[in-house]
Amino acid sequence: MLKFKQYYRVKSLAEAYELNQKKSNVVLGGMLWLKLQHRTVGGVIDLTDLGLDRITETDEAFTIGAMVSLRDLEQHEGLGTYLGEALHESLRHIVGVQFRNVATVGGSIFGRFGFSDVLTLFLALDAKVKFYHAGELPLSVYASDAPLDKELKNDILEAVILPKRVEAVAYRSVRNSETDFPVLTCCGAKVNGVYRVSVGARPMRAAYTADLTGILKNGITPKTAAAFGTWVSEQLATGSNVRASADYRKKMIAVLTKRNLMDLAEQENSQDAGKQRESALDMTQKNEAGGQS
Repeated sequence: MLKFKQYYRVKSLAEAYELNQKKSNVVLGGMLWLKLQHRTVGGVIDLTDLGLDRITETDEAFTIGAMVSLRDLEQHEGLGTYLGEALHESLRHIVGVQFRNVATVGGSIFGRFGFSDVLTLFLALDAKVKFYHAGELPLSVYASDAPLDKELKNDILEAVILPKRVEAVAYRSVRNSETDFPVLTCCGAKVNGVYRVSVGARPMRAAYTADLTGILKNGITPKTAAAFGTWVSEQLATGSNVRASADYRKKMIAVLTKRNLMDLAEQENSQDAGKQRESALDMTQKNEAGGQS
């Protein structure tokens, strides 16, 4: 059980940041993992009143506040349209709806837990994180740069920013049971013309790589998808724990990467077909207009 001496319901990010500089204070977030800890802290910082529970959309990006619940993320119409089935697939296994109603995006990202489906998803999508003091930085940097652990430990995560550069995305995970922690998570995406793959639950925190060697430069086929999956499995380290061995995870990285890539190819083909239909329709309308004139 978590015990605390003070409760602070802050009214500004500046106040939250100042209070968080004291080592004995902690940010509450969704209060799911913290309450399982057996320790006493000086004070808990509640961000409820700071308006960080909103998702805003512009022509350039989605900005997802740190206090947005995973359920609100899951049900957001704009994100659902933009990311398709991958958004739902990355969230539906996380314990249950009651849990997702409380768990926050900020808690999932800030903790950089190895089992985080949310981190795996946004890492592949080349998202950014916005901190009160440090400002914006790529999620890939925050997830992998060990020196930042100390620098940002007492900062306040404001939001996750998803630039609208995603062309296709697919998500898969392996679990021993439906709502258990994942054995492995894998997201494939095409972002701004580049194929990216992120893998989590290795069991270390999620990491990503991209098509640096040009395996997919001539397009995705079953053969190139398998070759890229093998290459990714060789690039990313894995370990063993009670859920699976390192060797099993290596093999599953290759399998899930290939399957995600084939999904991306299907999405791209569908998009191309849609563009061709629109082009044909435009041409027909122009011809009809010319005939009438």
